[in-house]
Amino acid sequence: MAARNPLLAAPPYEVEQALKTLGANIRTARLRRNLSIAEVAAKIGVDRHVIGDAERGKPSTGIAIYAGLLWAMGLADQLGRVADPLSDEEGMTLAKAQGRDKAGGRKALDNDF
Repeated sequence: MAARNPLLAAPPYEVEQALKTLGANIRTARLRRNLSIAEVAAKIGVDRHVIGDAERGKPSTGIAIYAGLLWAMGLADQLGRVADPLSDEEGMTLAKAQGRDKAGGRKALDNDF
């Protein structure tokens, strides 16, 4: 038997709350569009229970389900704003302090042999 992922069994409080908020927001968007769970499930090709799990913020729900739900409601463009590097103030501050613009730290190639 495979070991259970501890993140799924007991996610950090912030993760759990973020998933619940995302699920609630998706549910609100679905209801505002007057779409049933069955309609959205059929559109993205999953069982209606999967939609319920996502709307409740169940940690084991895959990101593809959330992306599909956003797409089904015309909100897929919002997914691209998650973890946007231009909105990551802490990351930009750390990168600036380290003098880096990107990961890797490779030196530029030269022609000296």
